[in-house]
Amino acid sequence: MKALLKNARENKNIKTRELAQLIGIDQALISKFENGSRKPTRDQVAKLAQVLDIDYETLMISWLKEKILNEIGHDNLTLRAMDMVREEIENSYISRKSIISNNLKTILNEIDALKITLNNFRVLDSFKILQALELEYTYESNRIEGNTLTLHETNLVINEGLTISGKSMREHLEAINHVEAIAYIKQLIERNFSFNERELLSIHNLILRGIIPEDAGRYRRVQVMIKDSNHMPPQPLLVPKQMEDYFHWMEENKNKLHPVILAAEIHERLATIHPFIDGNGRTARLIMNLILLQNGYVIANIKGDYETRMKYYQSLETAQTSGNKEDFILLIAQIEKEGMQRYLEIISK
Repeated sequence: MKALLKNARENKNIKTRELAQLIGIDQALISKFENGSRKPTRDQVAKLAQVLDIDYETLMISWLKEKILNEIGHDNLTLRAMDMVREEIENSYISRKSIISNNLKTILNEIDALKITLNNFRVLDSFKILQALELEYTYESNRIEGNTLTLHETNLVINEGLTISGKSMREHLEAINHVEAIAYIKQLIERNFSFNERELLSIHNLILRGIIPEDAGRYRRVQVMIKDSNHMPPQPLLVPKQMEDYFHWMEENKNKLHPVILAAEIHERLATIHPFIDGNGRTARLIMNLILLQNGYVIANIKGDYETRMKYYQSLETAQTSGNKEDFILLIAQIEKEGMQRYLEIISK
């Protein structure tokens, strides 16, 4: 591991002092990491992988190997213990995989079949079609949160620059801001940019810009409660650490999970932490769709009608309070499947 770190740093022409500043640790620690006299923490491994552009999985496996060898040694008892650990971990892994129901597997297979078909029609993509679908997404996502602009009024605000009589300034800004946030995540995808905390805060800043400017792009500093929900978000002092864990989880699982499952998990985990004073739902849905679009899928547009909204809230609360995420992931998968079917129907005509 020490050689891996040193070679990566030298290849990027970064001095130990500069790397220490980027990671937020003392310069002496970098030298100790590179000569093997000190091991980084798990959090530091994640930061080093990101800054030095080292594959996270490769670096983490190397770190775990050295940690295990340092902790338990190399004798025969160690080998026997390792065999038992391996068997237990494999059984646990198989158990986790089997949690995915046959129903979910079926929908995921159908989605992937639709994606193959969709790829054959990509040359028929139309800016006007994409613009119309993004307008619908803005309308529905805001409607979930109580915005009363109709789809037609949302179009007039966004594309005509008109002010709708009887509607609040906040409702106008929610429409405008959401469209700009969609444009921002599309820019990230075009630049092949890895999603990180800075980008999350930038997206949230766009969502609340001009609405609650003092809290736009900032984690909340007060305790909050979610209306009509039994889930209690963490205390504000715990939010930064939980968000750090959130990004580590994402990094560890982004190449292991089906993209639709990953997108749903990313949404649920952010909504559960509820890191912002406002705009959590819109931000979580945008991040979910960032993951889907990055992987060649279409926007999963959760409708704001009463029945769909209740299914959405109830399945999300079940995931938050019981840890059972099946219903929520199924809901997102079904919405994604319907979205792909509709998109194919439109462009194939």
